Parts: sequence; C-alpha cells; structure tokens
Amino acid sequence: MMRDFDLNLVRTFVLLYETRSVTATAESLHVTQPTISYSLQKLRRRFSDELFRRTGGGLVPTTTARALYEPLHSALSEIETAVSGAWSFDPSTARAAFTLCLSDLGEISLLPRLMAALPVRAPGVTLTVRPLDVDRAADQLGRGEIDAFIASPLISSQRVARIPLFSEGYLGMVSRDHPRLGSSVGFDALAAERHVTVFGPTGHDGPRRALEAHGLLDRVVLEVTRFAALPYLVQDGELVAMVPRLVAEVFAAEHRVRLFELPMDVEPAQVSVYARHPHARSPAQFWLVTFMREVLG
Repeated sequence: MMRDFDLNLVRTFVLLYETRSVTATAESLHVTQPTISYSLQKLRRRFSDELFRRTGGGLVPTTTARALYEPLHSALSEIETAVSGAWSFDPSTARAAFTLCLSDLGEISLLPRLMAALPVRAPGVTLTVRPLDVDRAADQLGRGEIDAFIASPLISSQRVARIPLFSEGYLGMVSRDHPRLGSSVGFDALAAERHVTVFGPTGHDGPRRALEAHGLLDRVVLEVTRFAALPYLVQDGELVAMVPRLVAEVFAAEHRVRLFELPMDVEPAQVSVYARHPHARSPAQFWLVTFMREVLG
C-alpha cells in the first residue's frame, strides 16, 4: 500500500463520485479546487486509471471508479460514524440556515409541523424552502445547493442517502354538497363518478394505478399537476379526488369538502428524507436529518 493513500484521498474520491464536480467537492471539504485536482492525480496514479472523465454534464466515473465506490463509501461511512460523536451542534444556541426542497404537499402538511417544533428545539435555526424537482434534487444535494429534500418517489441514486419517514395511504374527497356520495361509498358508486387526478413526478401515483387496475381510467375527466389545486376543483362541483391522508385532513379543515374511506386498495406512498451521505454531512446537517425524522416520522 502506498504511504500517500490516506483517509483524505478516500473522502475526496467518494465526494467526487457523488457530486461529479471538483468545485462541489472542494466546497464540501473546505479546500481549493487545485487541492482536489492534485488529490485526483494521486488517486489516478494509485489505481492506474483515469477514474473520472470530464464531460459537459460533469465528471463521469469509469468502470474502475464504479467498482471502487461501494467498498470505499462503506469503509468511510463506518469511520465517520465512529468519530461523529466528536462533532457537535447545539441546536439550543446555534444560529444556522438550511435550505429544503418540498413538494406542494410537503409545504401544506409537513412544513407546518417542522416550523411548530423549531422555536422549542432550535430557536436560532431558519429555513428556506424551494420547489421540489425530483429529477434535479440529487444533483442539487450533491452540489451543496440544498441541505435535504423530502420526496415519495424511491430514489435509488448512490449519490444520496434515503431516510424513511412514514408510509401514507389515501382517502376519497368530494364536495360537502355532493348529491350522490355520502360518508360511506361503495365501489360501484365510486366507479360511476367523474374523477380528477394528479399527474407528475410527485411519487403519489397510487390512485391513478388503482383506477387503471379497475378499468376506470376513462372516468378521469381532469388531470392537474398539483394536489393543492384539488380542494378548489372539488368543493364547488361533483368531481371525486383521491388524496394522501395527511393533506386530506388539512383540506377538510379549510375547504368545503368531505372525506371518505376508499372502497378499493391503493398502494401507499413511501415518504422519505433524502440527504447527503453521513461522511459528507456537516454536524448541523446531521442534526437537521435527525430533527426531521423525529418530528415527521
């Protein structure tokens, strides 16, 4: 083993793999870009391989780099876990700002719970919320543009860590004045109605799949992009919507809608926090992930 192959080189390799960026890796390690470039040259000599090729979209790992990532990532995670107790972040006195990405559902049903807990647990912490773009969120996380995001699609990227929060089922929602549907709704009655669904990369595609499985897609007369629009579309007409339970309760408290148990199975959504891997998190980000898991889990 070469004497110059140290833990910092392992950390540099893993961060380069996850961020695909010399700039983002340098920022994470609080060093200059030339320092990262020098470390990359040492890694290339050590493994006799280019490891990463530069493209317009960032660094692309070679076959050798892909083979190295998992064992080096696992080893680094174990080391960082062992020494993480030496890191400190006192939420009762710290002043920190975090940036999160949330869907419209997250802003309606989850963000209020986080904000209610913050003054007690971390009075000096502030949050900035950005719209969730599922296709870009992992890259934003890797580049350090955001600290975490909450999503229901299962993202399997090696570049992010998934922390499960909860599984969420669905309720039916109609206007309080719906002329045919009451508090108890049978399958035939539901199948006869006109439906509105949400289409997009929200991860909440269980309702649409359930309608398709029962041959009811032809009963969908409107597709929208956001769940937040549903109560406005339902409360003054006769449309039927299927909505996640948490946000359904918010809608029922604030709009002229009524909820009912669905007469068919709908696959629940798996809601998770996504963050950087433990070895790449700051002490403040460690606290943030723990806080979100405790408050929302």
